[in-house]
This record gives sequence, C-alpha cells and structure tokens, in this order.
Amino acid sequence: MKIALIDPSLFTWPYDLKLAKGLTDIGHAASIVGRQLGQKPSVDEVRFLDRHFYPGMQSRFFKKLPRNVQLGLKGLSHAESMARLIRRFRRAPPDVIHFQWAPLAIVDSQFVPKFRKVAPTVLTVHDSNPFNNNPSSRIQRIGALKILHCFDHLIVHTTVARDRLLGVGIPDEKISVIAHGLLTDHIARPADEPSTGGGRVQILLFGKIKPYKGVDVMLRALALLPQEVRRRCVVKVVGWPEMPMEPLFAMVKDLQLEEYVEFDLRFVPEDEVTSLVARADILAFPYRDIDASGVLMLAIAAGRPIVASNLGTFSEWLSDQAEGTLVPPDDPVALSRSLERLISDPDYRNSKSQGMLDLRDSVPTWTSIARLTESAYAKAGQRVGADASAQVLEASRN
Repeated sequence: MKIALIDPSLFTWPYDLKLAKGLTDIGHAASIVGRQLGQKPSVDEVRFLDRHFYPGMQSRFFKKLPRNVQLGLKGLSHAESMARLIRRFRRAPPDVIHFQWAPLAIVDSQFVPKFRKVAPTVLTVHDSNPFNNNPSSRIQRIGALKILHCFDHLIVHTTVARDRLLGVGIPDEKISVIAHGLLTDHIARPADEPSTGGGRVQILLFGKIKPYKGVDVMLRALALLPQEVRRRCVVKVVGWPEMPMEPLFAMVKDLQLEEYVEFDLRFVPEDEVTSLVARADILAFPYRDIDASGVLMLAIAAGRPIVASNLGTFSEWLSDQAEGTLVPPDDPVALSRSLERLISDPDYRNSKSQGMLDLRDSVPTWTSIARLTESAYAKAGQRVGADASAQVLEASRN
C-alpha cells in the first residue's frame, strides 16, 4: 500500500518517522507529508519527508515577524497547502491518508471530506484533550472535537483517550488503541561520563515548555524539600518555551531556588536528546494533562527513574511500578515526598531504574505497531466506498 502520513508542522516527527519505518518494514510505501525541518536534510528526511506545507516559512525574515503575524500567515498557508495536497492526491492517490494532526480544525474540516473521496482517512489522536488545552492560537480550539467525526477511523494511545472519545460520541468500533513505541534504541550513560550537576542528583524536565507541563508544580515541590535534601539535587528545565517564562523566573527567585534550578531554553537538536536523557538521574513529569509522551518513552529506553502525574499514558505504563512513581496531578506536596526519597536513597533510585529497564522489554516493537496500524487502515476501508478501500482490505489480509 501507498500510505501518506500527514503532519503539517511535524509536531511528532520522531513518532512519524518510526511509524513510517515500521510500515516500510512490513512492505508498504510510507511518506511523511510535512514542512521543511532544516537546511541540510538528514538521510531519513531525504527518504521519508515530503516538504509540502508552509513553503518559505523557515526563512529568517519570517521568523523575525511578530508572532500574531506569523500565526496569521501560517493559517493562510495551511489552507493553501491543503488545497494543493488535494489536487496532488487526485492526480496520484495514496491507498490510505493517515493524519497525525489536524492542527487547524476549522480549515481542515473543510478538506477531510475531499480527502475521503480519494482514499480512507485515519487520524491519530495524540491529544484527546485538544492541544492539552494549550493551543498556539485560540482559533485552533474551534471545531477541534467536531473534526474527529470527519475521519473514517481514529487511533489513540491509551484507554483513557479512548474513553474520552467515547464521551464525545465517537463509536467504539471507530477507535483503535495502539500503544506508543520507543523512539530510540536503548540509552546507556557512557561509563566515563558521570551525570552533570556537580555531583548532585539531576532531575530533568525535558520538552516544549507549556502550562500543562507543570514546571510551576515542580518548583513548589522543590521548595518543600528539606534543605539538606534540596542541596543534593539540581532541577534542569530544558526545552523551547511556548509560554511566558517571566512568572517561572519570578517564582524561582521568590522561593529562593536560584542555585537549584537551571533553565536551558532552546530547541534541542535530535542528536543531543539521548545524551541529555542519559545523563539525568531522574526524569520528572508533573503534568496537568497528557495522553501520550515521547519523552516518557525516552526515559523508559534509558532505564531512568520516573516520577509522574497519575494520568494518561503514565497511569497505563507505570501502574505496576512501586509506590512513589505516580503522584496526584497538581500536588506539589506529594511530588516533593516522592522526590525526597529518590534523591536521598540511591538504592531506591537504582531499584526504580531496574523497574524501568524491565518495563522497556514490554514496549511493543514498531513492527507490531505497524501491523496494528495496518489493521486500523482495514477498518477505515470498511467504512468508505472509495475504490482504494478494496486495496486496503486486500493488503491487510496478505
């Protein structure tokens, strides 16, 4: 089958790439329709990435424009890119059109019915609470749930997400639950490179910085630690900020945490990510909301102790771990208690590491994920009358 994976802004490029490779490994031809990533494409970009969306918007001139101007121009470009993609697919139709994101539902909902006339359509709902209640623009909220009804089939990563979709009227037979896979091979800290932090226990919060990620919850939890415990740790907040940072900087100052918190506010290149995770002693996820987390899969791959909010993918992956791994969301007191033991007790921390290594072996391979995704395509094909659906059903039986 010829499969088009559509992720206009490449919100989940590592996931897209792993899925494309998995689908290719089982005999399909998969491409990722997105935007330009960099000036010098990697081997994987050359092989899989179709740089269709937002032409010209990676230029220095565009990035210097005011944010509201950027968002407006990007919205217009998104509609134009979708119209061009429809024309392309009509000339050379794929067998399946698999959206990873519908980032502008008010526009995308006008195009999905047209895509459905070309081939079965599938959407992976990475966030069953759209954008984890933190869209880049208010306009992204419009129709963000209604558009789910437009697709032939939906994929989610957790049963919690499935239940949310059932709650907004999506039929159960239209939903497939397919777990997230590891985004990299096993990560090990080099023997000659100890963790950073001047000998202190390093607690890492990694990824785009957004309100739902709960950095403020971590700061309050850090302030609640006994002083002798706090002196033994450092919290590193690493990632590109997509929220005002001044309130967090002020909180650090007000709580007198300057020597215990380090901010590294940038987009971290892919080749640095595994090293960053490998050098951490604890990964923290004090989230207020979440479905799936690629950073969680990195932590599992590295076998690092985790402390996370008891919701979404954390609840499903970590529910069998020992007490202390999961804490109530938005509860700095419980988070502080869990951190205190992890920081103070190396043996406990090591046992948590071993638990993550054991958990790593249970994560499904991308080949198995691709097979399950292939089955979801067949279900999408059963719901439509497009000519391509017959090919989808036939291919899924072979």
